[in-house]
Amino acid sequence: MNVNGIHLHTAGDTGSPVLLLHGIGGSGRSFDAQLPELGRGHRAFAWDAPGYGASADPHGYPGMSGYAASVVDVLDGLGADSAHLVGVSWGGVIATRTALLHPDRVRSLVLADSTRGSRLTEESASRMRARARERARLGRLAFARERGPRLTAPHANPDVVEQVITLMSELRLPGYAAAVESMAETDHSDALAHLSVPTLVVVGAQDRVTGVAESRALAEGIPGARLRIIPGGHAANQEHPGEFNAAVREFLSDVDSAVPAGPACQAGGA
Repeated sequence: MNVNGIHLHTAGDTGSPVLLLHGIGGSGRSFDAQLPELGRGHRAFAWDAPGYGASADPHGYPGMSGYAASVVDVLDGLGADSAHLVGVSWGGVIATRTALLHPDRVRSLVLADSTRGSRLTEESASRMRARARERARLGRLAFARERGPRLTAPHANPDVVEQVITLMSELRLPGYAAAVESMAETDHSDALAHLSVPTLVVVGAQDRVTGVAESRALAEGIPGARLRIIPGGHAANQEHPGEFNAAVREFLSDVDSAVPAGPACQAGGA
């Protein structure tokens, strides 16, 4: 399904909408283990972000607010007044910015193995920007082979590691470079207190990329946020989908039982 220029992987045709936003090294296929489960009680959509998967490359550098605008465009195209946003890593930063700029369009947030952004220090911003240069220098496959295994826990299932590497090997430089720059210029530290939507923070106990401490900082900075630590590394949703899906489904059910649903989304699932 394509909505306002964004390709969506879909599942389910009843219940409140859920939009899944992948990490900087993945695509909508990173949620292959989530869509069928979430589609059992929701209209679930996993996007290929601009410049990723089957979505067109962005024009220039959208910045984090530009990606948030793309989320709203998708919701408009789906006819959804609001949706649960489930964001992994970079996707969680996009979800955070969307909730800050468009709180009425966000039913809840799930921030998985995510961060406040990469501009926490000049050093962290510089490291982020270096990734695009590394991708250009090494090429798709060598970059994926070098970086992909860091996203999983030590001794992770080799099939999951290969899945992560395969998805990372499909990165296109224009989309990746734009995403990298959006992270390098973002620090949501002072903005977290202004978030006003129900929030669940999930993190893999062996996350070697953003880490448990950063997820804890997110949860402590967002009013009323819950924190769940599950097995796995940075790609915990791919490594341990059972635990991840159960935590997300429980949270979404709690939110939906407390907050009346808005008008139905017009777009059906796959």
